[in-house]
Amino acid sequence: MQQPDGSSISKDVSIRYAEAGASLELKDPTSVHVEPQLSEETVYVQYRLYRRRFAGVVGLVVLNIVAAMSWPWFGPISNNMVDEFGFTLDQVNWLGNIVSCVYLPTALVIPTIVARYGIRRCCDIGAVTLLLSAWLRYAGTTRSLSTESSYALVIIGQLFAAIAQPIFQVLGPIYSETWFNLQGRTTATMIVSIANPIGGAVGQLLSPLVGDTRQSILVLGILSTAVTPFVFLIGTAPPTPPTYAGSQPSQTLVSLIRAMCGLPTSLGSQMSVRERLDFTIVTLLFGALVGGTNSFAILSAQFMEPVGYSSDQSGFLGACLLLTGIVAAIVTAPLFDRVFTHHLAFTAKLLVPVVGGAWLSLIWAVTPHNIGGLFAIMTIIGVGSVTMLPVGLELGCELTRNANASSAVLWFAGNLFGVMFVLAEAALRAGPDAHPPLNMRKALVLNGTVIMAFASLVFLLQGRQVRKERDEQKLQSLLQLSERREEL
Repeated sequence: MQQPDGSSISKDVSIRYAEAGASLELKDPTSVHVEPQLSEETVYVQYRLYRRRFAGVVGLVVLNIVAAMSWPWFGPISNNMVDEFGFTLDQVNWLGNIVSCVYLPTALVIPTIVARYGIRRCCDIGAVTLLLSAWLRYAGTTRSLSTESSYALVIIGQLFAAIAQPIFQVLGPIYSETWFNLQGRTTATMIVSIANPIGGAVGQLLSPLVGDTRQSILVLGILSTAVTPFVFLIGTAPPTPPTYAGSQPSQTLVSLIRAMCGLPTSLGSQMSVRERLDFTIVTLLFGALVGGTNSFAILSAQFMEPVGYSSDQSGFLGACLLLTGIVAAIVTAPLFDRVFTHHLAFTAKLLVPVVGGAWLSLIWAVTPHNIGGLFAIMTIIGVGSVTMLPVGLELGCELTRNANASSAVLWFAGNLFGVMFVLAEAALRAGPDAHPPLNMRKALVLNGTVIMAFASLVFLLQGRQVRKERDEQKLQSLLQLSERREEL
């Protein structure tokens, strides 16, 4: 290593991958033109894995699942809330809408909190807001309150829940980068990213099954309280990083914005024109696919019931999309870590057009007596879309070298697209005199064509995995030094 005066020092390179007590350590004191007066100086470089990283994943997953329940919790019991509390349906709908609205600015603040205070402190904020949301909502069920006071407490509780949800969802990629090596990052990101849709599905199923409305809100409060201790499983960073990328300090959203604008930023976060274009494409693809899936989950009954399908069948179609996607993600994520490790962009070019075509085909498939075809299409969409969640998040990290901010931007885009899809498609609902009445054919046309149009951008994606290349180069350099030591 050259000093300012032109001299060199010796290097003591220690590469260590350890699982609790068992470790493999290669030490290589390799001299590169050692000056006598500097021979005592050494530089240590070591990478290590810790078993406690899995405890952190468990904590993030559990908190993510329960935080995600708040958004859809009131949809299945909306009519009961109208009867018991005197709320209007529009007011009940806003209990879900406020989560989407607050999610957007909260997601963009998270990178700054993590960069300043670390992953654990950010999770502490999420746990506290989750706890506050639970009991503010339940306080709103007090029978002595007026309708206006009751609604105020419930919606303020939902506001705190809306702060907690993006925290545990956005942190997946930065946690996996901080704690996992090249053979586990994508799998860890996948596990955390699918926890949110699982929580949404559980919330929809559970809320009408646990008694009347007050009991239902109490159950949500108990669950939210019970999971808050899981935050103690999540660590800010390991004593020794697992990779070169894991050793770098967390970057802020401002750093990513400056890089995307071609302005000077910290070393290692600078992006080429190609990388900026690629990240823009990934953001649009991620936003369209996540937004399309979210809007279908909300509007599935409104799509299907006018053409003759029951609410149960609509629910089964949504469940098919989610469950097949989860299975596919669980199977494929380890393959991306260990087999197709350099082929994230190629995978996107294969899957995204298929998913876009499946969404487009719903224009003609949503017809009476076609339940088998619809289940087949939902399977294709689920397998392709949910599999692309960790792929898209990891590609964002690779292109920006900023896992913190890239995840926030991608989830922001997904929720923004979802809100726009829901509002636009609801406005395209046919009138009661249409054939069939209240059909959503125009909404299906909009949904399919927009997603297909954005999906076509994937062919412009190069998707060079720069972060992985740097990690591999650093590791290879250390291994070469070890080999030279053995030769000497």
